[in-house]
Amino acid sequence: MSTPAYFPYRSAAARDSYYAYYDSLAANEWPVASEERMVPTSYGQTFVRITGPANAPPLVLLPGACSTSLMWAPNIKTLSEACRTFAVDQVGDAGRSTCTKPVRRLNDLLAWLDQFFDALELPNRINLMGCSYGGSLAAEYARHSPQRLSTIVLVAPGSTVLRLSAQFVIRLALAALASRWCLRRFVRWIFADTVRKDPAWLDPMLEQLGMSMRSVERRLPFPRVWTDAQWEALRVPALFLVGEHETVYPADKAVRRLKRVAPQVTAEIIPGAGHDLTIVQAEMVNRRIVEFLTQKTAAPVTSGIRAA
Repeated sequence: MSTPAYFPYRSAAARDSYYAYYDSLAANEWPVASEERMVPTSYGQTFVRITGPANAPPLVLLPGACSTSLMWAPNIKTLSEACRTFAVDQVGDAGRSTCTKPVRRLNDLLAWLDQFFDALELPNRINLMGCSYGGSLAAEYARHSPQRLSTIVLVAPGSTVLRLSAQFVIRLALAALASRWCLRRFVRWIFADTVRKDPAWLDPMLEQLGMSMRSVERRLPFPRVWTDAQWEALRVPALFLVGEHETVYPADKAVRRLKRVAPQVTAEIIPGAGHDLTIVQAEMVNRRIVEFLTQKTAAPVTSGIRAA
């Protein structure tokens, strides 16, 4: 068998070991019956889990860095009752998508999404949602091809609104380069609300992140912070959600900036959560997303969600 031109896994053995672990994780954690499909693109085969009524509005879900489609396990049941959901494993990162061409620039990821949507024959009324790195990518796609989108939902996107905090960058670098002890401290810090609510959640999450980091060599482009003019020019209806304890950047400051430069964006703070808002406040986040996707207009702040 020929060797692919680009191989993001550290070795074939690392890939096979990761796939076995990942499939076991999916069997235990994914809560709904889904169609699993490999979708061809010039960057490789993209793995996607498809759930929900065939005639419902399409909702594409983009994961955060070092994450996969499985990160949406706490949300997928509710979202799939309202939408036809497409939970993606991003090329060049963990998961079952194959990557045979390197992703060097944001434009590569935007081209990959174009090809992915074309291959699935999705209509030009796509709802696109991403968390963390996936949120930044969803925002970039709204600038790249706004005509293809109905809405975007940005869940604590990395950068895009504000520069990453220095503390986050330092802690992330130590977690990536140093010991398991540093990774444990980083996860306890960034997902503090989930760890307080369910201390037993921590060790399985560390195992997932450790397996991902040991298996895949990531060379993904870094998302950028948008200028005021870029935010002002955004015309795709957008919902921005951030946890009140967010560590990537200050939640209050991010929402204040959006309300100042992009009042057309619905920007809200989720209480009792940080970067783990889709986990620790899953019910609240699910409800707010479904409301927004249904209304496709700015909605009043609901009970339990405060606006800054």
